Amino acid sequence: MTSTSETGEVTGTKDKDYNLVWYVQACLENALRLDTYIQDAERDGDNELADLFRRAQADSRKGAEQGKSLLAQRLKSA
Repeated sequence: MTSTSETGEVTGTKDKDYNLVWYVQACLENALRLDTYIQDAERDGDNELADLFRRAQADSRKGAEQGKSLLAQRLKSA
């Protein structure tokens, strides 16, 4: 069952706040997962693929940092 309203009745947290926390977590988990993929590509000598995964990992780290910064701002004003 999905809802389009952000009432926070079930969790006590508005959906958009939960979504921001989830986003940060997903970015960090992705950065960790990509580390394994980079090692796999390097082990097989596929530098092109390893570089792709490094760029993706950098993007995930950037997303996590941006999300953490926004979350910190919102917690200060709460």
